[in-house]
Amino acid sequence: MDLTGYLTSDEAAERLGINRQSLYNLANKSPDFPKPKKVGRTSLWPAQGVDEWRVQHPKRQTTKREE
Repeated sequence: MDLTGYLTSDEAAERLGINRQSLYNLANKSPDFPKPKKVGRTSLWPAQGVDEWRVQHPKRQTTKREE
C-alpha cells in the first residue's frame, strides 16, 4: 500500500498547530475536514487535504482585553 502523501496524527496536528486530541475533535465536528484513512488502528490524514483545509480556515487571532 502506497502511503505517500499521508500524515500521521502527530504530523497533521503539528501542521495545524494543535494537539492530537484537538485534531480528532476537529475531524468529528467539522464536516469539511478531510477524513483519515485507517491502516490497522492508525489514522493517516491526506497531507493535501489537511493543507487545503488550513488555507480555507486561517487560525483566528486572539487579543487580550485591556482593562
